[in-house]
Amino acid sequence: MAMLSQERLAPLVAITGDAQAALILHQDILRLGTLLMPVTATVEIALRNMVCDCLSAHFGVADWLLRPPAPFQWRHIENNKVGQALASARRAEYAKKSQAEKHALDAIAFPNGRPPNLSHSQRAKKRQSAITVSNGKVIAELTLYFWKKMYSSDYEEALWKPALKRTFPDKKLKRSDISPHLETIYQTRNRLAHHEPVYGWRMSEVLKSIDFVIDNLGAANSDGERSLKKLLTADLDNLSSYNAALEERIASYSN
Repeated sequence: MAMLSQERLAPLVAITGDAQAALILHQDILRLGTLLMPVTATVEIALRNMVCDCLSAHFGVADWLLRPPAPFQWRHIENNKVGQALASARRAEYAKKSQAEKHALDAIAFPNGRPPNLSHSQRAKKRQSAITVSNGKVIAELTLYFWKKMYSSDYEEALWKPALKRTFPDKKLKRSDISPHLETIYQTRNRLAHHEPVYGWRMSEVLKSIDFVIDNLGAANSDGERSLKKLLTADLDNLSSYNAALEERIASYSN
């Protein structure tokens, strides 16, 4: 029990009235999170792919992420995120190369010869900057933060109205209907990534947001269903069953 802080267990002790029972409940809540993680991951991947396809068609250029055509410009934060993703993709490619391949990059990185007294870190960064990576590699490094920002008020005129409305084709839906649900999923994903508990009202809220997205993202198939909803049916059934049993158990402590 010493491995978990009293601060972390205190809310669960308040529920169970017993430290050992609180510890068991803590582990069961973490297991609930492991059922939620693949669901949020699949929603993120689906959203990312839908946005990328939509913006690629909208901008009409292959390099729309790194060099979007004027007059569009990424806002400062998103521009930095793209730059960080590019650097991360280049580092990943550099790490895969042999020493001979890394040395060969010097011809591009230092066309006038390598400066003296250059540190190993400086040399590596300069070599990495000479590596060309695909849009897909950069996209893979961007997080849900970036994709949910596409539905913020910052991009309503530049992206939502001319392009991204098609990702949620129901004509009754406004951008402001969608953004809060993406924010809930994003915040929950971050809690899961940091092993923070998600149960009770938090779980209820994120399940509502997930249902909203899978019921509205993309066009429906000929049978009226959406592919994302079909893909996640089994995962959501397992998650809902486990969550219901856990909620029933938590409620029993107050009886």
